[in-house]
Amino acid sequence: MPPHTLFESSFSSLKLLSRGKVRDIYEVDRDHLLLVTTDRLSAFDVVFPDPIPGKGQVLTRLSVFWFNRMADLIPNHLTTIPLAEVLPNPFEREQVETRALVVRRLQPLPVEAIVRGYLIGSGWRDYQRSGEVCGVRLPPGIKLAGQLPEPIFTPSTKAAQGVHDENISFEEMEKLLGCELAEKVRSISLNIYVQAAQYAQARGILIADTKFEFGLDREGGLYLIDELLTPDSSRFWPADHYQPGISPPSLDKQYVRDFVEAIGWDKRPPAPHLPEEVIAQTAAKYREAERRLLGE
Repeated sequence: MPPHTLFESSFSSLKLLSRGKVRDIYEVDRDHLLLVTTDRLSAFDVVFPDPIPGKGQVLTRLSVFWFNRMADLIPNHLTTIPLAEVLPNPFEREQVETRALVVRRLQPLPVEAIVRGYLIGSGWRDYQRSGEVCGVRLPPGIKLAGQLPEPIFTPSTKAAQGVHDENISFEEMEKLLGCELAEKVRSISLNIYVQAAQYAQARGILIADTKFEFGLDREGGLYLIDELLTPDSSRFWPADHYQPGISPPSLDKQYVRDFVEAIGWDKRPPAPHLPEEVIAQTAAKYREAERRLLGE
């Protein structure tokens, strides 16, 4: 395994709180966490046994870029605490230096905030069945991968690892969060998507849809957390290959989803091993997304 690939982090100096699908979370103190973005890949809510080299570093750099770019809209969980302060051991620090962030410790909301600008994936299946996506009525005649008249907000539940998230209506989200907080999350999510989509399109990427996560501080203040507008949390389509009516090529993990569906995987654990070619192509797609969005 290449030296820059990390499937799982391990420190003796910090308490491990959880291993998510992609991130390892450690306790720093009462108010801070260490978030390590590994090279693990998940699809259909199942973690694959093969890491994608450099993926965690790409996700970290892109998230930091977007968090800073959107900071005028909403605060985020980033801090200015240097990694060396929480990992003084150079051998531990070297393991995660380009993929770890010291962040504020916040209470995550129990929903994922999804914004769709194009009709694909589960949204396309819902539309074919009912003409709606998560209770949002759409006009007839939209093609596969077609751009929506305007972006729509379609939340989902946050399921445990290995269990599929479920799309819910905005009214169900209001019951979970309360009307005021639900409306605030929807408004901010749509605003972030519109600004990000304009920026990305000017650099040759269409953001078909994306997922945001939010958390609250002890005073009830709302923050962006986790990751932001990465190839793990978004569908990125090269604008020069986009054509409504067909599923476009992507610069995200859709390539892996398509591969495992083609080989007949039933989407239940354990996930199959990925061929070297698929691993290499996926890593290249992530790097290309970063190159287009951030420059060389």
